[in-house]
Parts: sequence; C-alpha cells; structure tokens
Amino acid sequence: MTTEPQRFTILLVPEHVEDRGGASVEDSAVRSAVVEATGETGASGYPRYAGNGIVANIDPSTRTVEAVLVDGAELDYGLTATVTS
Repeated sequence: MTTEPQRFTILLVPEHVEDRGGASVEDSAVRSAVVEATGETGASGYPRYAGNGIVANIDPSTRTVEAVLVDGAELDYGLTATVTS
C-alpha cells in the first residue's frame, strides 16, 4: 500500500529564466506556497492540494503539477509551477 504525500511546496518560476547565474530554483521563484492534501480529487484525476492561495492537482508519483489555480485564476503566461518537496 502506498500513501500519498500530505504536503508539497510549490514554486512559481518565470519560464524565461534560462540562466539563473548560479541561483537555485527557490531563489528564482516569484511566489511559493506550502499546499496540503484536501482529500479531494481534481478534474484531472489527481489529488488536490491547497494552501496560501494556490490550489493544485499534483501527481504524487512524478511530482508533476497537472492543474493549478493561483488566487482563483489560471496561472499567468510565462510562469511554471514546480514541486520542490
């Protein structure tokens, strides 16, 4: 039996940042949030996590953000949502 993680940290990172000049992904993020499992499944079929204004459907096995809302709206163009933990 596998259990899904109960918490992830999501970073919103500008896509145009190609060379961070040695900066980490965390340092390049314009926003971060700790999201926790809601016990629901999103429309994408993956578990839903929410916190700090971000609601995301995350595939826990690949740590891929399958869908995301930021403050109730779709992610702005040019931003990527990344899971770090």
